[in-house]
Amino acid sequence: MAEIDEVKEILNSLRVAMSITIGLLVVIIGATIKLERSNQIDIYFYAGLISILVLVVAFLKIVLLIHKNTKKIKDL
Repeated sequence: MAEIDEVKEILNSLRVAMSITIGLLVVIIGATIKLERSNQIDIYFYAGLISILVLVVAFLKIVLLIHKNTKKIKDL
């Protein structure tokens, strides 16, 4: 397989991972807001906040990897 095909495959996988991350963020943010509005500040609320932070960091890393691999395709 040519190197450009390998990079394209990596980019497609990263885009799927980014879509899944965004979907999880939407669901977890919605659930956390629901807990906050119903005054249920418990372990699940804080677990939601921690999950949101982890997913945002993962999202940023995925975006940086997409940017790096896009530049690599340009150089090929």
